[in-house]
Amino acid sequence: MIHELRIYRCMPGRLPDLNKRFESVTLKLWEKHGFRPVGFWTTVLGESNQDLTYLLEWKDLAERERVWAGFMSDQEWLKARAETEKNGAIVANITSSILAPTAYSRLK
Repeated sequence: MIHELRIYRCMPGRLPDLNKRFESVTLKLWEKHGFRPVGFWTTVLGESNQDLTYLLEWKDLAERERVWAGFMSDQEWLKARAETEKNGAIVANITSSILAPTAYSRLK
């Protein structure tokens, strides 16, 4: 099992729009494609309070590649993304890290 840590830095003032998109669109499509989200967080103290951080669980890198590819080419997602960004981009920057658990990690 591996985990993917993703951090979305939003354009100023657009974090509420990103949260709304996840709640109303993204999570439903992720379920359809087989994503397994572990959790989502916003930053209270840190470099930016315009960040959404989340963790995904994957069996392996092949599953990650297959699921992301299916989602990113999903016409419903492409339409929803375009609609939610008609007033401009929501996300300024995305970072992604693939994490492997240590022997003493609670999450394996």
